[in-house]
Amino acid sequence: MTTEPQRFTILLVPEHLAAGGGAAPEESAVRSAVVEATGETGATGYPRYAGEGVVADIDPRTRAVEGVLVDGAELDYGIAAVIAS
Repeated sequence: MTTEPQRFTILLVPEHLAAGGGAAPEESAVRSAVVEATGETGATGYPRYAGEGVVADIDPRTRAVEGVLVDGAELDYGIAAVIAS
């Protein structure tokens, strides 16, 4: 039995707000997606999660998004992916 979360909500937010720059990420997200565990390990070595056009490698212990593709592409400059609290 795994203790890793099977589902996360990823928020795409302006990078300057991702590090606590004012508004809560939930309020400033330009897109969100619910991703579920795929059972695979991503290129980063962390578990892979996918859903709603987003594929992400997430460290379930720290809840950090270690790698992400949105609609098959890397994030635009100035956008960060964070896990909703």
